[in-house]
Amino acid sequence: MYAVVADVERYPEFLPWCAGLRVLKRERDGTHEILIAEMLVGYKALRERYTSRVVLDKEARTIDVVQTEGVFRALENHWRFTPEGASARVDFSILFEFRSRVLALAANAVLGPVMLKMSHAFEGRAKALASKIGGPDNRHQP
Repeated sequence: MYAVVADVERYPEFLPWCAGLRVLKRERDGTHEILIAEMLVGYKALRERYTSRVVLDKEARTIDVVQTEGVFRALENHWRFTPEGASARVDFSILFEFRSRVLALAANAVLGPVMLKMSHAFEGRAKALASKIGGPDNRHQP
């Protein structure tokens, strides 16, 4: 799961409302890989871009994201991955506040279903990749 979430450049392939993503900068700081990434999100005619600083720590199994520029007054999210046998426990937290009240009202109306759909997209991506490489979701029982 860590690898799926860390592979931000692939988000447009499977993540709903992610219309584009490009990594503007990539560097290492000790065990951390730090990305500056610009994401284009959209729903119907609405399109917005924002830039985030993404800190990947494969050793600690953590991913931390903070918006540096864009539509949010504040945006940060944190991923924690804990191996549990052949699977993993994923803890995710997000804090965000839109700059626009209109956008905030529209988003709040659909937030629950949006978050559920996005979590299902990450799970689906992990299962699809596992089946390609013969991972835990591709085991056959006698």
